[in-house]
Amino acid sequence: MSAKVGVLLSGCGVFDGSEIHEAVSILIALDRRGAQVVCAAPNVTQTVVNHLTQKPEKQPRNVLEESARIARGKIRDVVTINPDELDALILPGGFGASKNLCDFATAGAEAKVIPQVERLLSAMHAARKPIGLACIAPVIAAAVFGRMNVKPKLTVGHDPATAEAINKMGGEHHNVGPTDVHIDEENRLVTTPCYMNDVGPWIVYQGAERMVEEILRMTGDPASVMRGHLATADVAK
Repeated sequence: MSAKVGVLLSGCGVFDGSEIHEAVSILIALDRRGAQVVCAAPNVTQTVVNHLTQKPEKQPRNVLEESARIARGKIRDVVTINPDELDALILPGGFGASKNLCDFATAGAEAKVIPQVERLLSAMHAARKPIGLACIAPVIAAAVFGRMNVKPKLTVGHDPATAEAINKMGGEHHNVGPTDVHIDEENRLVTTPCYMNDVGPWIVYQGAERMVEEILRMTGDPASVMRGHLATADVAK
Protein backbone atom coordinates (compact mmCIF):
# COMPACT_ATOMS: atom_id res chain seq x y z
CA MET A 1 0.00 0.00 0.00
CA SER A 2 1.49 3.36 -1.00
CA ALA A 3 1.91 6.17 1.50
CA LYS A 4 -0.99 8.56 2.06
CA VAL A 5 0.30 12.13 2.30
CA GLY A 6 -1.62 15.25 3.21
CA VAL A 7 -0.71 18.49 1.41
CA LEU A 8 -1.86 21.50 3.43
CA LEU A 9 -2.53 24.51 1.21
CA SER A 10 -3.11 28.14 2.20
CA GLY A 11 -4.76 29.67 -0.86
CA CYS A 12 -3.64 30.11 -4.45
CA GLY A 13 -0.81 32.48 -5.33
CA VAL A 14 2.50 33.53 -3.83
CA PHE A 15 1.41 36.89 -2.38
CA ASP A 16 -1.63 35.71 -0.43
CA GLY A 17 -1.74 31.90 -0.55
CA SER A 18 0.28 28.82 -1.42
CA GLU A 19 3.18 29.40 -3.81
CA ILE A 20 1.90 27.62 -6.90
CA HIS A 21 5.25 26.34 -8.24
CA GLU A 22 6.10 24.89 -4.83
CA ALA A 23 2.70 23.27 -4.39
CA VAL A 24 2.70 21.76 -7.88
CA SER A 25 6.31 20.57 -7.52
CA ILE A 26 5.36 18.76 -4.31
CA LEU A 27 2.27 17.23 -5.93
CA ILE A 28 4.28 16.03 -8.94
CA ALA A 29 7.02 14.59 -6.73
CA LEU A 30 4.42 12.68 -4.72
CA ASP A 31 2.49 11.50 -7.77
CA ARG A 32 5.54 10.18 -9.61
CA ARG A 33 6.24 7.98 -6.57
CA GLY A 34 2.70 6.65 -6.44
CA ALA A 35 1.78 8.31 -3.16
CA GLN A 36 -1.86 8.93 -2.35
CA VAL A 37 -2.40 12.67 -1.97
CA VAL A 38 -5.00 14.31 0.27
CA CYS A 39 -5.17 18.08 -0.25
CA ALA A 40 -6.56 20.18 2.57
CA ALA A 41 -6.90 23.84 3.58
CA PRO A 42 -8.61 25.84 6.32
CA ASN A 43 -12.14 27.04 5.65
CA VAL A 44 -11.44 30.67 6.57
CA THR A 45 -11.77 34.02 4.80
CA GLN A 46 -8.69 36.18 4.35
CA THR A 47 -7.56 39.28 2.48
CA VAL A 48 -6.09 38.83 -0.99
CA VAL A 49 -3.53 40.55 -3.18
CA ASN A 50 -3.82 41.43 -6.87
CA HIS A 51 -0.91 39.47 -8.31
CA LEU A 52 -0.52 41.88 -11.23
CA THR A 53 -0.33 45.10 -9.22
CA GLN A 54 0.80 43.41 -5.97
CA LYS A 55 -1.65 45.60 -4.08
CA PRO A 56 -4.37 44.45 -1.64
CA GLU A 57 -7.89 44.02 -2.95
CA LYS A 58 -11.00 45.08 -1.05
CA GLN A 59 -12.90 41.82 -1.44
CA PRO A 60 -11.62 38.95 0.75
CA ARG A 61 -11.69 35.34 -0.45
CA ASN A 62 -12.13 31.94 1.12
CA VAL A 63 -8.83 30.09 1.60
CA LEU A 64 -10.36 26.64 1.06
CA GLU A 65 -12.06 27.74 -2.16
CA GLU A 66 -8.88 29.37 -3.46
CA SER A 67 -6.80 26.31 -2.58
CA ALA A 68 -9.25 24.17 -4.55
CA ARG A 69 -7.85 25.81 -7.70
CA ILE A 70 -4.51 24.06 -7.13
CA ALA A 71 -6.15 20.79 -6.04
CA ARG A 72 -8.44 20.76 -9.11
CA GLY A 73 -11.42 20.79 -6.77
CA LYS A 74 -10.42 17.67 -4.84
CA ILE A 75 -9.79 19.15 -1.41
CA ARG A 76 -11.03 18.92 2.16
CA ASP A 77 -11.49 21.31 5.03
CA VAL A 78 -8.51 20.72 7.32
CA VAL A 79 -10.82 20.15 10.31
CA THR A 80 -12.13 16.97 8.62
CA ILE A 81 -8.65 15.45 8.37
CA ASN A 82 -8.03 12.68 10.88
CA PRO A 83 -4.27 12.29 11.51
CA ASP A 84 -4.82 8.52 11.68
CA GLU A 85 -5.63 8.48 7.96
CA LEU A 86 -2.32 10.10 6.95
CA ASP A 87 1.21 8.70 6.84
CA ALA A 88 2.78 12.15 6.42
CA LEU A 89 1.97 15.83 5.95
CA ILE A 90 3.61 18.47 3.71
CA LEU A 91 3.16 22.26 3.72
CA PRO A 92 4.20 24.35 0.69
CA GLY A 93 5.28 27.96 1.26
CA GLY A 94 3.96 31.24 -0.06
CA PHE A 95 2.74 34.24 1.96
CA GLY A 96 -0.43 32.31 2.74
CA ALA A 97 1.58 30.01 4.99
CA SER A 98 2.68 33.03 7.03
CA LYS A 99 -0.64 34.92 7.08
CA ASN A 100 -3.45 32.38 6.60
CA LEU A 101 -2.08 29.37 8.50
CA CYS A 102 -0.40 31.53 11.14
CA ASP A 103 0.27 35.23 11.76
CA PHE A 104 4.05 35.22 11.30
CA ALA A 105 3.73 37.85 8.55
CA THR A 106 2.61 40.40 11.16
CA ALA A 107 3.69 38.93 14.52
CA GLY A 108 7.14 37.58 13.64
CA ALA A 109 8.67 35.52 16.44
CA GLU A 110 5.48 35.97 18.51
CA ALA A 111 3.48 34.15 15.82
CA LYS A 112 0.58 31.87 16.63
CA VAL A 113 -0.75 29.11 14.36
CA ILE A 114 -4.49 28.90 13.70
CA PRO A 115 -6.03 26.21 15.96
CA GLN A 116 -7.14 23.74 13.29
CA VAL A 117 -3.65 23.67 11.76
CA GLU A 118 -1.88 23.49 15.11
CA ARG A 119 -4.05 20.54 16.15
CA LEU A 120 -3.17 18.61 12.99
CA LEU A 121 0.57 19.28 13.24
CA SER A 122 0.64 18.44 16.94
CA ALA A 123 -1.21 15.18 16.36
CA MET A 124 1.10 14.20 13.49
CA HIS A 125 4.15 14.97 15.64
CA ALA A 126 2.75 13.01 18.60
CA ALA A 127 2.20 10.02 16.31
CA ARG A 128 5.78 10.41 14.98
CA LYS A 129 4.52 10.87 11.45
CA PRO A 130 6.82 12.94 9.20
CA ILE A 131 6.10 16.55 8.30
CA GLY A 132 7.67 18.39 5.36
CA LEU A 133 7.73 22.18 5.12
CA ALA A 134 8.93 24.33 2.21
CA CYS A 135 10.01 27.96 1.86
CA ILE A 136 8.57 30.10 4.71
CA ALA A 137 6.39 27.27 6.09
CA PRO A 138 9.07 26.08 8.59
CA VAL A 139 8.10 29.06 10.78
CA ILE A 140 4.84 27.20 11.43
CA ALA A 141 6.79 24.24 12.81
CA ALA A 142 8.85 26.61 14.94
CA ALA A 143 5.70 28.25 16.32
CA VAL A 144 4.06 24.91 17.16
CA PHE A 145 6.96 22.74 18.26
CA GLY A 146 9.41 25.34 19.54
CA ARG A 147 7.03 26.13 22.37
CA MET A 148 6.79 22.40 23.19
CA ASN A 149 10.50 22.48 24.09
CA VAL A 150 11.42 19.87 21.48
CA LYS A 151 13.72 22.31 19.60
CA PRO A 152 12.75 21.57 15.98
CA LYS A 153 15.70 21.74 13.59
CA LEU A 154 14.67 23.64 10.47
CA THR A 155 15.88 25.55 7.43
CA VAL A 156 14.70 28.40 5.25
CA GLY A 157 18.02 28.47 3.40
CA HIS A 158 20.15 31.51 4.23
CA ASP A 159 17.56 34.14 5.18
CA PRO A 160 19.02 35.72 8.35
CA ALA A 161 15.89 37.51 9.59
CA THR A 162 13.67 34.43 9.34
CA ALA A 163 16.42 32.25 10.79
CA GLU A 164 16.66 34.56 13.80
CA ALA A 165 12.88 34.42 14.29
CA ILE A 166 12.93 30.60 14.14
CA ASN A 167 15.61 30.51 16.82
CA LYS A 168 13.65 32.95 18.99
CA MET A 169 10.59 30.72 18.71
CA GLY A 170 12.54 27.81 20.17
CA GLY A 171 13.67 26.23 16.92
CA GLU A 172 17.18 25.67 15.65
CA HIS A 173 17.91 27.04 12.19
CA HIS A 174 20.44 25.43 9.84
CA ASN A 175 21.68 27.04 6.62
CA VAL A 176 21.48 24.85 3.51
CA GLY A 177 21.89 25.31 -0.25
CA PRO A 178 19.02 26.16 -2.63
CA THR A 179 18.21 22.55 -3.61
CA ASP A 180 19.13 20.98 -0.27
CA VAL A 181 16.98 19.78 2.61
CA HIS A 182 17.51 19.70 6.33
CA ILE A 183 16.42 16.53 8.09
CA ASP A 184 15.44 16.48 11.75
CA GLU A 185 15.24 12.74 12.38
CA GLU A 186 14.32 13.17 16.04
CA ASN A 187 11.26 15.33 15.33
CA ARG A 188 10.54 13.75 11.94
CA LEU A 189 10.77 17.09 10.08
CA VAL A 190 12.15 17.75 6.59
CA THR A 191 12.51 21.33 5.37
CA THR A 192 13.77 22.95 2.17
CA PRO A 193 14.20 26.63 1.10
CA CYS A 194 12.49 26.75 -2.33
CA TYR A 195 11.64 30.41 -3.10
CA MET A 196 13.28 31.76 0.04
CA ASN A 197 16.16 31.99 -2.47
CA ASP A 198 16.20 34.05 -5.66
CA VAL A 199 15.84 31.00 -7.89
CA GLY A 200 13.71 29.61 -10.71
CA PRO A 201 11.15 26.79 -10.82
CA TRP A 202 13.71 24.07 -11.66
CA ILE A 203 15.68 24.76 -8.47
CA VAL A 204 12.43 24.82 -6.50
CA TYR A 205 11.41 21.48 -7.96
CA GLN A 206 14.71 19.83 -7.03
CA GLY A 207 14.34 20.91 -3.41
CA ALA A 208 10.71 19.77 -3.32
CA GLU A 209 11.70 16.44 -4.85
CA ARG A 210 14.35 15.80 -2.22
CA MET A 211 11.99 16.76 0.56
CA VAL A 212 9.31 14.40 -0.72
CA GLU A 213 11.80 11.56 -1.05
CA GLU A 214 12.96 11.98 2.54
CA ILE A 215 9.38 12.22 3.79
CA LEU A 216 8.45 8.98 2.03
CA ARG A 217 11.56 7.31 3.41
CA MET A 218 10.42 8.27 6.90
CA THR A 219 6.98 6.74 6.27
CA GLY A 220 8.66 3.39 5.73
CA ASP A 221 7.37 3.14 2.16
CA PRO A 222 10.51 2.18 0.24
CA ALA A 223 8.40 1.22 -2.77
CA SER A 224 7.41 4.88 -3.24
CA VAL A 225 11.05 5.98 -3.12
CA MET A 226 12.04 3.27 -5.59
CA ARG A 227 9.27 4.33 -7.97
CA GLY A 228 10.74 7.82 -7.88
CA HIS A 229 14.21 6.52 -8.79
CA LEU A 230 12.77 4.50 -11.65
CA ALA A 231 10.84 7.51 -12.94
CA THR A 232 14.02 9.60 -12.84
CA ALA A 233 15.86 6.94 -14.82
CA ASP A 234 13.09 6.84 -17.43
CA VAL A 235 13.17 10.64 -17.82
CA ALA A 236 16.96 10.58 -18.25
CA LYS A 237 16.82 8.09 -21.14
